[in-house]
Amino acid sequence: MKHIITQLNPAFDHRVRLGIMSVLMVEEWADFSSLKETLSLTDGRLASHIKALEKEAYLEVRKRFIGRKPNTSYRATVEGRKAFQAHLDGLEALLRAGSEGATG
Repeated sequence: MKHIITQLNPAFDHRVRLGIMSVLMVEEWADFSSLKETLSLTDGRLASHIKALEKEAYLEVRKRFIGRKPNTSYRATVEGRKAFQAHLDGLEALLRAGSEGATG
């Protein structure tokens, strides 16, 4: 089981980052406000976790104006999608190994 743990990506260790990536896996683009509302976060908390995912190149940022209001949106990069899917696969493998150990 030790080997399975190494498959988990530390960039997704925090539940907020799991939440951000989960939203971005199903939405092409999500703006800051919708992420904040969906995940029930403060501006600062969301911004810090977005920054961490940006640093890993897992998010793409789009800044634009809608009418006269600035709007910042995010989407998962190809690299981010692959990394997140690998993380989910590692979690599933961990769950399978745990349930096999419990029944075996």
